[in-house]
Amino acid sequence: MDLPPEISVFILSLTAPFILYTINHVSFLQDPQVILAIGIMVLTTIFLLANLSVKSKQSTDPLFYVFAVFSFTSVVSITNALQHTGLIKGFMDFYISKGEPYLSTAHGIMMSYWDGVVHYGLLLIMAHHTTAGKPFRSLALVWAGSMIASQIVLITGVVVGKYGKNLLPAFWRNAPSLVLSVWAAAKLFNKPRELSIIPADKVEVEQKKTLLSRPTDLLLTLGLIGSIIFTAFRGFVSIYTSTQVSVSLDIYSITHPFPSLFFFLKQVVLECSLDFCFTYIFQYEPYMKESVGFPKVTMLVFLFYVLPLLTACVYGLYTPGCTWMLDWTLVLAGAVAQMQWTHLGASVHSRTPFTYRIPRDEWRQVVTLNLLYTAVPVLLAVRCYMDQTFFMKSVPQEQASNGKKKN
Repeated sequence: MDLPPEISVFILSLTAPFILYTINHVSFLQDPQVILAIGIMVLTTIFLLANLSVKSKQSTDPLFYVFAVFSFTSVVSITNALQHTGLIKGFMDFYISKGEPYLSTAHGIMMSYWDGVVHYGLLLIMAHHTTAGKPFRSLALVWAGSMIASQIVLITGVVVGKYGKNLLPAFWRNAPSLVLSVWAAAKLFNKPRELSIIPADKVEVEQKKTLLSRPTDLLLTLGLIGSIIFTAFRGFVSIYTSTQVSVSLDIYSITHPFPSLFFFLKQVVLECSLDFCFTYIFQYEPYMKESVGFPKVTMLVFLFYVLPLLTACVYGLYTPGCTWMLDWTLVLAGAVAQMQWTHLGASVHSRTPFTYRIPRDEWRQVVTLNLLYTAVPVLLAVRCYMDQTFFMKSVPQEQASNGKKKN
């Protein structure tokens, strides 16, 4: 009897530790070029076997194969996290020394935990929903936002940080991962939204309410404004105190829709002197000075990509009919949750040098502030998903009188 496709994906992903253990104990397989070649070969095999698991189906969403491949890499990630936590051994030594040494950093370990637990769970659920014909678009947008943010920070952080001086071949496997994640996100945005069926008269009534008449939205707006201020502040602090930011700004200016903003920051912000920048970075979040590059890049991603989305969400809560809020709040929630988990976790991790960890006296305030910052976009995404009425497109008056909404 054929196994369900999602069970096949699960079993294929569990082969990762066996492959890692084998390579770790066979010396001739541990050459950097061989490691990259084996990685490409294994992922190609996973793709082909996943294709065989759905050969009996007439049509299969191509995203199923994406979920299958990333499920395998998620198990590699959790294997890395468990070994560097000391729970297992003998799996990742070769890969850290001759593949991706930065995965042994606090950032790499926290990222691996997120990938091996949160991403893995989402991928298995989405693989099941894909083959069972169940809706998965909303869940996949959360995964896409999280995955893309993770890859952007990792790739850029490695290039501009201390590990950028000696890139090994295995590093380049991250580029296809980012491209595949972006492609998956594009496919998801082209799929029809999972909209609730809401009577047109209810939509009309809800959209006539002002922001003051919607206390939940008012609180979320205030939270977003606070998040915008905090994002801008940490971004400027990171820029001013960083010796690696000039390179990062050049990299991001290539893809950002407003490159002139980067020129302004390089010419003006880098030359300003603010005492409270030093106070914050030395007394509250010294991890932002770490030479690995990841915390500085994280702050730049928050500043140049998350901040515009936060600002747009304030507009979306104020203006009725912004259906894009139903998609982008999910992407934003996934991205912020992933980056905050990794950043905050690395800030207190034992592999981070003691001088760069959150000071004990300020630990409670910093952690609480970061958790509140994470909660705002997550709660916003939940609010938009649970009650879509305010974000529906406006309908003509004659249609509203019928009490029905036509999608």
